Amino acid sequence: MSTSNPQAVTLNVNGVPYPVAIDTSRTLSTVLRNELGLTGTKEGCDDCECGACMVLLDGRPINSCSYLAVQTQGREVTTVEGLASQDDLAPLQRNILAAGGVQCGFCTPGMLMSATALLDENPTPTEEEIRIGLSGNLCRCTGYARILDSVIQTSVEINS
Repeated sequence: MSTSNPQAVTLNVNGVPYPVAIDTSRTLSTVLRNELGLTGTKEGCDDCECGACMVLLDGRPINSCSYLAVQTQGREVTTVEGLASQDDLAPLQRNILAAGGVQCGFCTPGMLMSATALLDENPTPTEEEIRIGLSGNLCRCTGYARILDSVIQTSVEINS
């Protein structure tokens, strides 16, 4: 027996309205990836442990693997694809690349979203505040130092 319960909703993602009919039990991460083709949001643990699925909901970071897509109707979702303009990467994206904070890249979208939320809320964070701001994101490759460096460099740039 199917538990499908499709509902027509409009998801506002990266400033674009997406009308979709989705099962009300589908998570935001699966709808972003499978219905909208926004595959920058990664599916890691599917249990709110790794942060790979982090997106911004009304500017605040959430784990999209545990958030129902229908709950975002009328709200603004920002994914990693929404950070860059058509012409250029966002400063944080440029700096994480320049600092060597990307190795396998799986955690990078979630790290970028958490760091973006942090810098939007606190443009001059201390290293400890950055560590706390990124604490919901796991990286198995970089050792975090270069990711921290990229956030610090971005903070310096936006405040100069």
